[in-house]
Amino acid sequence: MGSSFSSVFVLAFVSITTLNACGSDNDDAPSGSSGAGGRPSSAGVSGGKAPSGQASGGSSSAGATSSSASAPSSSPEDGPPAGYADGHADIPNEAVAEDVSSPTTVIGDGSPESCTGSAFVAAVAKGGVITFDCGPEPVTLTLEATAKVFNDKGTKLVIDGGNLVTLSGAGKTRILYMATCDKAQVYPPGPGDCNTNPGVQLVVQNLTFVDGSAKGIPDGENNAGGGGAIYAQGGSLKVVNCRFFNNVCEDLGSDVGGGAIRKLDYLTAAGAGPKRPAWVISSTFGGKPGLGNACANGGALSSIGVSWNILNSVLSENEAVGHGQNAGDGGNGGAIYNDGNEIVLNIRGSLLENNQANEGGSAVFFVSNNETGTLTLTNSLARNNPRGTFETPDLPGFFVKAKQPAIVVNSQILR
Repeated sequence: MGSSFSSVFVLAFVSITTLNACGSDNDDAPSGSSGAGGRPSSAGVSGGKAPSGQASGGSSSAGATSSSASAPSSSPEDGPPAGYADGHADIPNEAVAEDVSSPTTVIGDGSPESCTGSAFVAAVAKGGVITFDCGPEPVTLTLEATAKVFNDKGTKLVIDGGNLVTLSGAGKTRILYMATCDKAQVYPPGPGDCNTNPGVQLVVQNLTFVDGSAKGIPDGENNAGGGGAIYAQGGSLKVVNCRFFNNVCEDLGSDVGGGAIRKLDYLTAAGAGPKRPAWVISSTFGGKPGLGNACANGGALSSIGVSWNILNSVLSENEAVGHGQNAGDGGNGGAIYNDGNEIVLNIRGSLLENNQANEGGSAVFFVSNNETGTLTLTNSLARNNPRGTFETPDLPGFFVKAKQPAIVVNSQILR
């Protein structure tokens, strides 16, 4: 099939190209579209999507062991490394990995058997800085209950896997949960609405998350669904040097999303989103056929009222498997579903490849409802993200409703 290059957005001294496939000039706007550091050496999983199962948003049942006969077959060595090797975006100080030289809790006594899912659940409940001592080889901790963050245990929770630890939901359990407006987790101290209270800064680094599942958790009035690996409402989130494979949430839902991560802020103060972004640094979501994350919307990442800075990362092989758009049961944002008002999405030094959405935005679905938000793609590559039922003209794989056209700087968007 013949292809031709066309300019997307021109800035002085900047090279910008877009490759359009034949037949892409009939792009139509959707109905009901609004509303919506280093590298680990080895710790992954092979195989297809995690099996469906009843997920727990935070069951009070016992934790887990480091291995389980009922867990999906996992091969920690098969996953690609964290981050995009060709990504060279500068990392600001606020986005670098946290110092974990003085941990609050060390899980394990040097042996793999001492590192269990129940120990991880207990450590997260205590807060502070969590590290692992499970021996020199990669280890997988399989959870039978979701690890839940308490909002009164300090303002920062750091979890560092040392590039050796995989956390698995075994296709049945959401792995990590934080919500400032969940009374069971204690409202965060301080003034202001729980939705916009800074709450806890959740930091995950040098970890792999596999087979997390938020299936069976209804979205409901409080958007409690989504986030097979991580659900974070309120507070703030930083992800550094992590990998996410085969994490899932509901297949159908208007706004439910985030096979790997769902982030919600419910912003009530103008500008709060850009001032408190979620960070994704040198991380991989999918990265290899059979390892992608999936949900009704936002196969990898989904958010409402949240700004993102995504640097030097890979998002590939992720799927938005719903259908009917926001008026139906989703299908938007194969890799990223970003919805809100004054939101900002900055993607720098990253690769978005082979993601798929049944409806709009196989790579990115970005909707600023009041058209105050902006999307910028810098020094990045987006390719092979097929057109669903709609996308923005001249932006293959993207649907953008924003203050201005997508700002594409020294990047390529290829069909």
